Amino acid sequence: MNFTRADFPEDFLFGVATSAYQIEGQSFGGAGPCHWDSFAATPGNVVRAENGARACDHYHRWEEDLDLVAGAHLDVYRFSTNWSRVMPEGRGTPNAEGLDFYDRLVDGLLARGIKPAATLYHWELPQPLADMGGWRNADMPNWFADFTEVVMRRIGDRVWSAAPINEPWCVSWLSHFLGHHAPGLRDIRATARAMHLLLVSHGRSIQAMRALGMKNLGCVFNMEYSEPADASDAARKAAHLYDGYYNRFFLSGVFRGEYPEEVLEGLGPHLPTGWQDDFDTIRAPLDWCGINYYTRKLMAPDAGPWPAHKEVEGPLPKTAMGWEIYPEGLEFFLRRTHEEYTSGLPIYVTENGLAAPDVVTDGVVEDPHRIAYLDSHLGAVRRAIAAGVPVAGYIAWSLMDNFEWSYGYEKRFGLVHVDFDSLKRTPKASYHALSAALSR
Repeated sequence: MNFTRADFPEDFLFGVATSAYQIEGQSFGGAGPCHWDSFAATPGNVVRAENGARACDHYHRWEEDLDLVAGAHLDVYRFSTNWSRVMPEGRGTPNAEGLDFYDRLVDGLLARGIKPAATLYHWELPQPLADMGGWRNADMPNWFADFTEVVMRRIGDRVWSAAPINEPWCVSWLSHFLGHHAPGLRDIRATARAMHLLLVSHGRSIQAMRALGMKNLGCVFNMEYSEPADASDAARKAAHLYDGYYNRFFLSGVFRGEYPEEVLEGLGPHLPTGWQDDFDTIRAPLDWCGINYYTRKLMAPDAGPWPAHKEVEGPLPKTAMGWEIYPEGLEFFLRRTHEEYTSGLPIYVTENGLAAPDVVTDGVVEDPHRIAYLDSHLGAVRRAIAAGVPVAGYIAWSLMDNFEWSYGYEKRFGLVHVDFDSLKRTPKASYHALSAALSR
């Protein structure tokens, strides 16, 4: 790595992230069924029909995994709580085993001197709520606020930070319009309702945590840099619309109390009745903003109904996900978010990382592409800080290889290699490089 801690502000934090369904093991500890179990059981949805039933068995191996976080000299561990583990029915009586697990996890982090950064929801919606329409149901904000209170009454006094929902675009558009994630819909009305009700749920969750006296509360949005595929006006409009429903819709809702006009042209007729009255809730005051960033997309116009555009393959080097490597996009989002939306709030890079076909050879995993990726994106962070953006931390995705959603166990993002047969953990060269950089 071409940096040390001394290249960043004195209070700058480094961390690593995971999510519950991807690592814990859904079949343990009294977790109920979630809509990802159903999605994965449907032929064609997930590579080799794999699922999160065992995942990385973090539920039983969490101490070993937290030792890996501490061994890398990291400051923050960003984890998520599994709604279907804490409340198997989505409502009603909590599961004591689930709450006990997160109790142990938070205490284990504190015992190792690591700041616990909690995300309440990273996509494992309890199946009983999915049966009632999931994020399309107008009661979801109430149910999510109740879940928030149950979890945070237990661990909220000890977590360093909390955010309600990871990547609303993935929960809504990717899952309800493109159908690539659970619940696997391709329905514009479902998409519009989910996009809005997710933000209402976010606001209600923030309010519930404030009522418990919690502080350091934020939001986590994923962002993709959108660029015209050519110099035409039509391509420019296509890229602007993509940026609108991917990035600006959620930022504008939370920080401005409005949605972009070009997005409302397509989604407005499908939004819930009275949606305009929900912004006081959606705009619940925050203490920080998180940005998850991986890539850029080149956009071109396309025939057909709204949004009437398509992605065009770009010329830059790509990760194993087929995503272009474009660190300049991270710098752009850090600067724009600060200048146009967050008005001086601390900004954290809450996810950033690379998938590669990593293998263990003689007990070693060489991953030079990941080292270069992290290094170049941390360079973008340094440039943003030099330009006056209050970037307060960088959290890499991911601690370990895991269940990568519709890609099953095929794509490896981890700093730590996981053998999915034996579940042996092997720190990669990138883990050792990051550890060395942070120890200086």
